[in-house]
Amino acid sequence: MLPACDRPGCNEAGTDEAGRGCLAGPVFAAAVILPDDFSNDLLNDSKKLSEKHRVELREIIEREAVAWAVASVDAAEIDKINILNASILAMHRALDLLKIRPGRVIVDGNRFKPYGTTEWKTFVKGDGRFANIAAASILAKTYRDEYMIKMASKFPQYGWDRNKGYPTRDHRRAIAETGPSPIHRMSFTLLDPQMSLFD
Repeated sequence: MLPACDRPGCNEAGTDEAGRGCLAGPVFAAAVILPDDFSNDLLNDSKKLSEKHRVELREIIEREAVAWAVASVDAAEIDKINILNASILAMHRALDLLKIRPGRVIVDGNRFKPYGTTEWKTFVKGDGRFANIAAASILAKTYRDEYMIKMASKFPQYGWDRNKGYPTRDHRRAIAETGPSPIHRMSFTLLDPQMSLFD
């Protein structure tokens, strides 16, 4: 079972992003402050959970967290400032939306930028080490998936209800055949130079 946080007693927020490697759509991020005594046997890195379990855990997190928030940075902004800066900006936006100001922030990964004067620390694979980061990864992932499923109804040719904007073979084939959508990230390599349309 994951510990609720790295340092109890300071309203520590865990934060994580989802959608960094996608070809289309925003990058989403969440920030979560959990009670110091929070525990859940199922809670883990969102990538290791089934969609069903992510949805179940999202309800628990939203109900039991001291504070939580989700934010995003859209494709146009990503193209302007690059995906790393956009991911960090999305995390800062999520932290801004928390109803309680965190006393400390812990971040999944190894890159972050100062958030005001708040103490912060990065943890590689932090979403598998601390429940507050794992909770943030689940919220970011589920909210982003919902957004891409909604966009799939507007742009059905790309199969976003299945691939969520990630660079699958079918997604890239659809871009090659019909061109990019308004929410594709034009600074990304949308077409695979190794892919033949005739194979």
